[in-house]
Amino acid sequence: MSVNTPDACISSAGDHDKTQATEIIVSAYYRVHPDDRQTFIDAVKPEMQAAQQLPGCVFYAFSQDLVNPDAFHLSEGWADIEAYERHEHSATFLQALATVVKNVRILHREGIRYDVAKQHIDDPRGKVSS
Repeated sequence: MSVNTPDACISSAGDHDKTQATEIIVSAYYRVHPDDRQTFIDAVKPEMQAAQQLPGCVFYAFSQDLVNPDAFHLSEGWADIEAYERHEHSATFLQALATVVKNVRILHREGIRYDVAKQHIDDPRGKVSS
């Protein structure tokens, strides 16, 4: 079995299937003050884990940037607007939001919500010759 096939991957917490129908996509970027980095991580990690378990969550990933340790990228996919709204009103989201707003100096933030009209599977691996 080739290591590039999904069957070769070992499933772990946070794994997701981006081929599922997704009506709502959220993409956000945060750059936080270095002294507040751990507070930010401690606030969003339980929220991320709770969001991944919500009905209608296709994917939810909050990741630290590989180059800038004070930068974080959020990627969310929701089956529909109802699932997205449930998440936005969930206790874990509101708790994380309050902690971040009150205790983290956000130096830069950008966030976009996309309403998805059509999905295409993107797999550029075929462009590489064996």
